[in-house]
Parts: sequence; structure tokens; C-alpha cells
Amino acid sequence: MLDKGLGLWDVYASCERLGSQDSAIKEPLVNDLSRLADLCPELRVIAHNGCESWRHARHSAMLGLPIYRLPSTSPANASWSFARKLAAWREVAAVAGLL
Repeated sequence: MLDKGLGLWDVYASCERLGSQDSAIKEPLVNDLSRLADLCPELRVIAHNGCESWRHARHSAMLGLPIYRLPSTSPANASWSFARKLAAWREVAAVAGLL
């Protein structure tokens, strides 16, 4: 991913969760997303993958970068077709200069 200029960061530094459902998240500790600018000076865009991540967009908004809400890639997100998910992700990739 880094060779392509991509980074991956979880909004949670830690949490407890049994199973894969976001509703099962307990005791979440949010990462200090404001540090991303210092850690990644070439950061151009932030994309939140799914609703749980998007709930913390206010933290990443402080960075003053374009922020996108992307559909979850989880199979549990059956309301979006693969083609629709792919189109949303491609749009962000284009804005980030990756296409």
C-alpha cells in the first residue's frame, strides 16, 4: 500500500468486540486522528470506510483535508452492489491522484 501512496489507519486505538458487528464494539479508545498530519505530511485526502468510522469524521475534519464517507466493504453491507461500492472508492482514488 505504501508503494502506492496509501495509508491505513483505524479510528480506534483499541476496543473490545466479540464477533464482527460494529454494534458489538465496547470500550472504544479513539486514535488521535489529529496527529495524522504530523505523521503523514503528504496526506491529501481521508476516506472513512463505513458508518462506524464515519461517526468519528469530526476528528479528521480538524485536519482541513477533503473527507469522504465510503460504503463499508463488509459483506454485511448488502444494500450496495459491488459495482456501486467500487465506483465510490474509485472516485476517492481519483481525487487522491491514485488513478
